[in-house]
Amino acid sequence: MPDVFDIYTIIFLALAVFIFLRLRSVLGQRTGRERPPYPSQDGLRRSMDTVVPMPQRPTEASPRPAEAAQVSPADRWKDLAEPNSPAIAGLDAIAAADPSFDGKHFLTGARAAYEMIVTAFAKGDRRGLKNLLSEEVYQGFENAIAAREARGETIESHFIGIKAAEPVEAGMKGREAEITLRITSEMISFTKNADGAVIEGDPTTVHEIHDQWTFGRDTRSSDPNWKLIAANPA
Repeated sequence: MPDVFDIYTIIFLALAVFIFLRLRSVLGQRTGRERPPYPSQDGLRRSMDTVVPMPQRPTEASPRPAEAAQVSPADRWKDLAEPNSPAIAGLDAIAAADPSFDGKHFLTGARAAYEMIVTAFAKGDRRGLKNLLSEEVYQGFENAIAAREARGETIESHFIGIKAAEPVEAGMKGREAEITLRITSEMISFTKNADGAVIEGDPTTVHEIHDQWTFGRDTRSSDPNWKLIAANPA
C-alpha cells in the first residue's frame, strides 16, 4: 500500500510541474514592466488628450506695463463728457478722491433717478422722493406738492424719455463729490384743477424739457448712492 501511494504521488507531482511549465510558457513572466490592468491617472489623461483638450491651469498674467494700464485724459471720460468740457478736470478730481467712481455707471443711475423723481413728483409720492433727494431739495418738493394738494390740483405726467444728459460742471467740495447735468427730456404733462379741467399743459402735446440738476455724494461714506442736491431749469 505505501508503494502504491508513492507511485501516485510521484505521478501527480510530475503532472503539476508539467502544467506549471506550460502555463508559464503561454502567459510569460512578470518583469516589472507590465502595464497595470487599468490605465493610470497619467495614462487616462493622455488618452483623453487625444480626444478632448484638457483644461490647462491658468497661468498668471504677466503684469502690464504701467503706461498700458493708464488711460489717456482724452479717452477717460469720452462716453460721459466732451474732451474739451470744463467738467473733465472735476471728474478727474472725483476719481482721485474716490477710485471706485465709474462715470458710465453714474450717468446710467442719474438718468434713471431723473425719471423716477419727475414721476414721483407728479404723483405726489413723498416716500419715493425722500430716498432720492437731499433734505433741502426734498423740502422744496414737499412744499410744492402740499401747495398743489391744497388747491385741489393734480398733475398727470407721461414720461417719454431722455434725449440727452451731459455733465456741465463737476468737482469736489470738501469730501462731497458734485456733478451737474444738463438734461433734455420729453414728456406729456398737464395740470388739472379740482373740477378735472386742464389748467396748464396739453394732454396731446409732447413737451421738450430742459433741466440742470446737480447730484452729490459723500466720497467717504459707505453709502454708494448719489442724491439730487439742486434742481433748476436749464
